[in-house]
Amino acid sequence: MLSLVLPKGSLEQQTLRLFEEADLPIRRKSDREYNATIDDPRIGQVKILRPQEIPQYIQQGYFDLGITGLDWIQETNSTVVDIMDLAFSKQGIGAPVKIVLAVAQESGITDPSQIRPGSRISTEYLDLTRRYFAKLGISVEVFPSYGATEAKVPEIADAIVDVTETGATLVRHGMRIIAVILESTTRLIANANAYDDSEKRQQIEEITTLLSGVLAARGKVLIKLNVSEANLEAVVSVLPSMKAPTVSRLFNTDYYAVETVVVKSDINLLIPELKRKGAEDILEIPMLKIVK
Repeated sequence: MLSLVLPKGSLEQQTLRLFEEADLPIRRKSDREYNATIDDPRIGQVKILRPQEIPQYIQQGYFDLGITGLDWIQETNSTVVDIMDLAFSKQGIGAPVKIVLAVAQESGITDPSQIRPGSRISTEYLDLTRRYFAKLGISVEVFPSYGATEAKVPEIADAIVDVTETGATLVRHGMRIIAVILESTTRLIANANAYDDSEKRQQIEEITTLLSGVLAARGKVLIKLNVSEANLEAVVSVLPSMKAPTVSRLFNTDYYAVETVVVKSDINLLIPELKRKGAEDILEIPMLKIVK
């Protein structure tokens, strides 16, 4: 059985949603509970901890499988098996978060090379920041920040390294982003020894199949329709598909049943077009998983 550690905090709700949709619902006594269960024979222990800690716990073998951000894998220099990119952030599916270097707008600094030696940098990414400035050849003082990092400038710090999705919050606080140090996404990671164990690897791969099936299905629907033989080619010509639409003849008629997977955001334009081309009995069906 696998031991599993999941992230608490900003990634928590999206992680819980992913497992729920994968038919691996996480059960716990309350939202503040750190211990949880999943009613699945492949999963034993389930713990919910801060994502900052998870890479090291996975590396050290306290857990077989976990979810955390690429930023914390790199910040902690952890050696883990990167199973898959889960393609979500705290806001949902979308662009990766960015670890950025930012300064006060009034500083006049527009490039990292303009940061003066001895400058004070406030951040929760201490090692990433030290490595970044070491690569630039600029000696700086790096101080830990435990929140409200942008508030440290200019009285406590000359610049900050912080995480952002859009940069809007930093701009509102009078900051200018002058460099992107890292783009980070949420990752499913495994302990190397667990991954080398044939039984545990099979269990990890089966769990991965369920999670990836959910991610592949998000934002997609199944379209089913009937169409006469005379209109079949015209209807199929406007249908997007993962490979090719499935087409089968209806018994004792000159009609065909057609089905395919389409992007949900395209559906409002696609359905009227299908109707104009001669499609009938159009059904739009939500999708839970697509397993390739």
